[in-house]
Amino acid sequence: MTHAIIARHPGGPEVLEYASVEPPVPGPRQLLVKVGAVGVNFIDTYKRSGAYKVDYPFTPGSEMAGTVEAVGDGVTGVAVGDRVATAEGDACYAGYALLDEDKALPVPDGLDDRSAAALPLQGMTAHYLMNSTFRVEPGQTVLVHAGAGGVGLLLTQLLKSRGARVITTVSTDEKEALSREAGADHVLRYEGFTAQARELTNGTGVDAVFDGVGKSTFDGSLASLRIRGTLVLFGAASGPVPPLDPQRLNAAGGIYLTRPALGHYLLNSTERRWRSKEIFDAAADGSLKIRIGGEYPLSAAAEAHTALEGRQTTGKLILIP
Repeated sequence: MTHAIIARHPGGPEVLEYASVEPPVPGPRQLLVKVGAVGVNFIDTYKRSGAYKVDYPFTPGSEMAGTVEAVGDGVTGVAVGDRVATAEGDACYAGYALLDEDKALPVPDGLDDRSAAALPLQGMTAHYLMNSTFRVEPGQTVLVHAGAGGVGLLLTQLLKSRGARVITTVSTDEKEALSREAGADHVLRYEGFTAQARELTNGTGVDAVFDGVGKSTFDGSLASLRIRGTLVLFGAASGPVPPLDPQRLNAAGGIYLTRPALGHYLLNSTERRWRSKEIFDAAADGSLKIRIGGEYPLSAAAEAHTALEGRQTTGKLILIP
């Protein structure tokens, strides 16, 4: 027997039950992974609450790291004993989880399970944002909202290593300190950020805005861009952006607007391996710092959800089975 978190119906964090279960059995092209650590993400809370439809009983979790304990028929590229991670798993709030072979990310030596579980979703998001959605070049100026969040801290470090000038927004002095530690050149509060971003660029505007906040920042983000700048809207922490008249993009200077998601940038195993290798190698050699803001035993998953939904955290929350 092992343990897993089970929600038998939608609701608040209190519906997360720590239960004894039988370990799953890998099917064709699947791996059985002994879970070492699990990443806690907002999508887990959306599924638990019923905001995203799932079948109940339901075990949350798409992000984890651990060791392969068994393989199903047809598995050729992964062996028992290999260490793997993923951002595309299912039912990862558990002692053991199944993972499709093509979604397994190799974990390098020098990166422990906690760090490897904290990186896939937010790290590969930061990677695709600056390499594929808007290719940032040295010398460009970009604005990153929520600079002390999980994506914001990683993205800032990666942008600085690329040679970009980075402006971030935060809500508190504590978060400002974290953003500056990550390398941000200028850290602004949300109120009045548009005027300050334009002032910092001599009125020209920034080359790109990476906006994971959404509704409350969207208008200001649009107004912060240079002519032919790019607004990358990749999240909606403050709520979804209302429907938009495309003519606003013309009026703002021929702006490019895109709404990507990680799945659009993990189309095959080659793309997965490229993104994860660059992120994991940077973390393993110390050039990319990971902030784990809270660590909970698996049995305390409800506490982790409460903290995340209450915006009481910085960095990444993880569960340890």
